[in-house]
Amino acid sequence: MRGQSLYSPPRMTKEAATDHSTAPAGAQALYRGLAAMEAVAAGARSLSAIGEAIGCTRSTTHRLLDALQRAGYLRRDSDGYALGARLIDLGYQARASLPLIQAARPHLESLAASTRDTVHLGVRDGSEVLYLDKLPGVRGLEMRSRIGNRMPLAVTGLGKALLLDLDHDALAALHAEAMRHRDPATLARTRAWPAFLAGMRRYSRLGFAFDLEENEVGIRCVAAPVRDASGAIQASVSVASARPYMPKTRMQALVPEVLAAARAISIELGWRPR
Repeated sequence: MRGQSLYSPPRMTKEAATDHSTAPAGAQALYRGLAAMEAVAAGARSLSAIGEAIGCTRSTTHRLLDALQRAGYLRRDSDGYALGARLIDLGYQARASLPLIQAARPHLESLAASTRDTVHLGVRDGSEVLYLDKLPGVRGLEMRSRIGNRMPLAVTGLGKALLLDLDHDALAALHAEAMRHRDPATLARTRAWPAFLAGMRRYSRLGFAFDLEENEVGIRCVAAPVRDASGAIQASVSVASARPYMPKTRMQALVPEVLAAARAISIELGWRPR
């Protein structure tokens, strides 16, 4: 993406997590604590697994985890260590302070009210789309998307809307990455490269994207990109619902409304139509 993202969450690499020699003087313990929390977030639950992930001895890891538990950043249950309530509280405070969410929320609420369907806001995070906001619909449907979840860019409407400006090679790499992470059930629903490329070229010309149950069986969505003052795509917005409420005729009918919401958010971020 061109320009600087309004939300690009950093991830600590394995090398950074285990090599604390580059930490500023006096900050090694802080870096280790942060690495320990990221290891737990990535699925390490036991003392030994966390110690291996952060490159610390058993005794050092135990002291770190004990301190993080006492402060509420981690908790311990029958399965091992897990993220604590204090992190959840801080996460929601951080999310609420993001300028993108603040700018987008009124437009997302308006879109949700008019469509009665689930509305999402997402940003690119590497090869995935990160769900920043979700307003559930009123039709009693449950879909697996959650705020904070990540999905492959190439198999979601929200993700494909983020890719409309990318060239052939970038699209090929992201499609291959998505294919590598699909299980047998979802792989069968994923478009092969030629069909995916043809679809993306069409979406790029039209300025929006569809998800025709590629990500979740029975769920379809219409998505459009959100641009910043430079014209770069910084986020995307989508309307999603179950197939009975989303025949292709309705998907087409929703396009102007979704595009209008994305355009309104873009204007809030400084974008101006040419």
